[in-house]
Amino acid sequence: MNHSRVSTLKFNALRFCLGLMLPLLGWAGDSDGFRPLFNGVDLKGWDGNPKLWSVVDGVIVGQTTAAGKLAYNEFLIWTGGPVTDFELRLKMRQTGNNSGVQYRSREHPEVGRWVVGGYQCDIHPIPQNNGQLYEERGRKLIGRNGHSVVIDPRGEKWLVEELGLVTTNATAWNEYSILARGNYIEHRINGRTVFKLWDFQADARALLGLLALQIHQGPPMRVEVSEILLKTLPRAESKPFDGSLIPKGATRVPMP
Repeated sequence: MNHSRVSTLKFNALRFCLGLMLPLLGWAGDSDGFRPLFNGVDLKGWDGNPKLWSVVDGVIVGQTTAAGKLAYNEFLIWTGGPVTDFELRLKMRQTGNNSGVQYRSREHPEVGRWVVGGYQCDIHPIPQNNGQLYEERGRKLIGRNGHSVVIDPRGEKWLVEELGLVTTNATAWNEYSILARGNYIEHRINGRTVFKLWDFQADARALLGLLALQIHQGPPMRVEVSEILLKTLPRAESKPFDGSLIPKGATRVPMP
């Protein structure tokens, strides 16, 4: 049997195994258990720069102008405490520079107030960046829209499957969903999976942390959030590393 055929079989086996595991990891569907994190009236339960964040017509708005350039990215931080395993749903749209949803993150007061670092689901005008995973103040780009990635224990990032690019208009309202269980993470846009990650780098990954919304330094931007729903899930054990998750033919994710 030639190497190409062996590689194809390994990829198919990987997809089959992940397909068996995902129902156990579980998207919550439309069942009960979600609670709103935004009351639709004010920013009670959130902490951020009042010069940047407000509520307008029942929508959270984060906005910068050309006259008020930021020294660094700032965040609107949910004050409900750290989250571990969860499903998060947000309805968002943005114009101008990109935004993002932080999760399992931590504050960086040594940089400045309202500064957060950690996992981020990018909300971005460029399709291949929209819904990607970027680790703010950490390992930077983990993988783009359409990628399934494994980070091995040494911190090498491997593209193990192409999911297909999901194209959306980030200036229109979209539902972004994040699933985090143990060391598995998944992003969806409007119900379609755009990114998957198994994170085996124990000295760098995060299994709990803060939720926050990003406003980006640079060109003027506006991000709007009309709904934020959180469902806490039973905590899952982190899956141990198995080299078979990185099949022959997998490629390293390039550094940004």
